[in-house]
Formats: sequence, C-alpha cells, structure tokens
Amino acid sequence: MHQADKSNIENTSTIFPFLETKKRIAVLLENYLKQSKKRNGQVLKQEQPKYIADQLQLNSIFKNGFQNIKNLEKFVKNYLNHTNHLKNPKYMGHQVAVPQDLSGIPDWIHGTINNPSSLYEMGPAGAALEGFMINWMLSKLGWFKGSDLSDFSEYPQNGSGILTHGGSIANLTALSAARAKLVPEAWTEGNPNDLVVIGPASAHYSISRALSIMGMGKKAFVPVPVDSNEIILTSHLERVFKEVKSQNKRVMAVVANACATSSGLFDPIEEMATFCEKNNLWFHVDGAHGAVALLSDKEKEKVAGIEKADSIIWDAHKMLQVPALCTAVLFKNQEHQRNAFRQKGSYVFHENEVIGMDSMPFTVECTKSALGTKLFWSFALRGEQAMIQFIENSFQKARNLYTHLSSLKDFNCPYPPESNILCFQFRPNQLSDQNQLALRYELINSGEFYITSCEFQGKRFLRTVLMNPETNEQDFIELAKAISNIGNKIIFDKS
Repeated sequence: MHQADKSNIENTSTIFPFLETKKRIAVLLENYLKQSKKRNGQVLKQEQPKYIADQLQLNSIFKNGFQNIKNLEKFVKNYLNHTNHLKNPKYMGHQVAVPQDLSGIPDWIHGTINNPSSLYEMGPAGAALEGFMINWMLSKLGWFKGSDLSDFSEYPQNGSGILTHGGSIANLTALSAARAKLVPEAWTEGNPNDLVVIGPASAHYSISRALSIMGMGKKAFVPVPVDSNEIILTSHLERVFKEVKSQNKRVMAVVANACATSSGLFDPIEEMATFCEKNNLWFHVDGAHGAVALLSDKEKEKVAGIEKADSIIWDAHKMLQVPALCTAVLFKNQEHQRNAFRQKGSYVFHENEVIGMDSMPFTVECTKSALGTKLFWSFALRGEQAMIQFIENSFQKARNLYTHLSSLKDFNCPYPPESNILCFQFRPNQLSDQNQLALRYELINSGEFYITSCEFQGKRFLRTVLMNPETNEQDFIELAKAISNIGNKIIFDKS
C-alpha cells in the first residue's frame, strides 16, 4: 500500500468524525421526512439516470472521495433530493412498506457493527432476535408449542423458519424443501424430468422463476384455471392433478395465493389444504402480502386453513412496516427445513447447529444482514397491538376507496377488496389498455400521486396499494378528481 493511501485510510475518522457526521445526516433525514409527509409535495420525480449521476457528481466523488464532511453532507442532501417520498399520503404505489420514522436505525446499527446473523457466533444478538421473531410467527400458525418465544430449544413438534432477503428467495427455499421431501436424491443426482408444481394461473412470477433456477424450467409450473377474479377454481384441481398423473408426472407441490399480487384477493386455502391432505401433496402458501391477516380477528378468516400448509412465506417488508428486505419462510415440520439444502463446509457448518439460530445451512444465502433486528424493531417502536391496528386500518381503507370509486359513474371496480389492494379502470368503454397506461404515466409524471397498474381479467387496470398510514378519504377524493381530469383530457384529445 502506498504511504499516501495508508494515510488517507488512517485519517478517515478525523475527516469524518463519527458523531458529528451522523448528527448532520440525521438532520438531513429529519428534514427529508418532514418534506415527504406534506400532502402538497411531490410523491416522486421522474428523472433520467444520467441527470441524477451528474447532479450527484458521481465521477468526481468516486475518483477523489468526499474529501471533507461538507462534501459528504452535500452528497447526502442531493441524494435525498432525487428520491421518492413514500411518506407522502398520496403514495399508493407498490407493495413496499412505509416504515415508521425510526425504522432505519437497525440498518444503521448493522452497517456499523457488521454482525451477520446467519451464524450465531458471528452475530449473536441478531440471531437471537431472528429466532424470537420466527417463534412469534410460528405461534400465529399454531406451529410453536412452547409458552416462551425466547425459548430456542428444539421441541420436535415445533415448526421452524428463517428470515431471508425477499419473497423470491423465500419461495425458492420452500420449493427446494418440497423437492427434497419428494426426491431427496435430486440434491446429488439432479432433477428427474417428471416433477411439476401446480397452482393458480395468477401465481407470482417468482414461483416459475424458482423452478427455472432449480433446473426444472418454467414448464414445470402447471397452471390451474381461475375464475373471473383470478381466484383458483378448486373444482379444477382434481382434473389438473389427474391429467398430470396420466402424463407420468409427479406433483412436487401445490401453491396458493394469500393474496394474489395483482388483485389482493385470496385463494380458498382451506379447500386447497383439504385437497392436498387427501392426495398427500406438499402445500405451499405464498403469503408474502396477505399472511398478515393471521394477526387480525376481523381478517383472519381470509386465510382459514393456512396452518395446514407445509410451508408459508410471509414478507415483513410489506405489511409489517419493515424497510426492505425481510421475508420469513416457515415450515410446519422442522425436518423439512433441515433437508432443503445439504451443503458442506467445515469452516462454517458444525455438528451442533441449533435450528433457527445458525440459519446458514437452511437457506440459499450464506451471509445475511440482521433481519430479525429490523423485524423486532418495527414492533418494538409501537407494540404488537398497534401493528394489528395498522393492518386492519389499511384493509379498511381499500374498502373505503372501493365505496368511493363505485359511487362515481366513470369508474369500474370489478370486485370488493379483500386486502389493501384495489384494481379499477376509468371509463373502460372509452379508454383502451394503452390509454389506461397513459393515464397512469401522466398521473405519476405530475408527481401528485403514485399508483401502479396491472393486467387483470385480460385487461389493463389501474392499481392502488394502500401502505401509508396517513392516507385518508380526502386523498381518495383528490385521486379520483386527478384521474378524471387526465382521463377526460385523453378522451378529448382522441376525438
């Protein structure tokens, strides 16, 4: 190492004093939060990446460094100026949590201490918190048989689980476990060519992607017909199952939506569980968004029977207000988690693993951030009951939006919502799919509202996901007005 380089490294703490630097960043973040929450502010800015790169002076800073604390502060300020404002009540966009103001502190702590939680000896506090939160999730399913969530002993009758960086990895982990149960030799011998997974045609794309990653290919997913609201037709499950068997194929797993990403509607989990029990099939529930219904006495009937599943995924970075990413994959039988992966590595894998503590042997990932800390923190800021109230309020807001839009003659709402997701169209008889997309682009380009769109019932719909606790009915009124103004202009321009 050159002497100058060594000197720069050694003097970093002098150039950027820890407390002073963090204090300045904290002030910038506080101002950002205040600005983000203003209803009359922009929800997002649509800017070209080259423009942002130039504004941030990336080339110069990358080459020369910040050099002093003022430049670092300026960079953070400019960075925040080019971000979206999820805290704005008019954010009704993607299924990404709107965290509480202090939810970023665990990432701050983890980034400072860098204790990965995948091995207990490397991150004991983070691993313990992950174990506690997994036990809490298992308890909601009836899969934790103890009385103390901080008891990490291995009750044979307990389920098990781990936290992963996102639902795609979680689905991959669950399907890997399903394969290990049906074809344990696949880990060493490779996949046989007769394995399939069946589920609703509306299943999330991460299911077929997981199958491709596992070497089975997208074709291994066999879709079951859905009704007009894209809910699986359980009456067709038996037929598809028999067709698959007649082709000398084996069903590795059956997948259910709880809830569907596009519509927010739930598959009939109880019926699907009964079918799987009858035919001795692995039952997997993709509960990334909707598993939170378990927490509410008002909403939990929507996931009735979910405890009969073999595996479940549950995103914390959606409805549990955790900053991305954090997803649980849960197993009713802890042996299924043990058998999903069979890695060897004498430098990390030991004979005395405690399931749920050393999580590395049980997931695609090796090193993980302190996901349990993030999840625990989200609850610790306000308590479990406040989280339940947030979930119930979010679901109710979708029903309120549905009521409002349904009262307006220009809007088409094809179904009453079952979660906090709602699809709708503006003047579908006059606006094509491309027009609906154009309406959405015009709306978000204005910066006033942030909504998404999706394909539903073979057509293009506008879509809201109500994640912000501050969004209210006045915002719904203004959203409808803004859409009407843009939509009517598109119709006028066409004529």
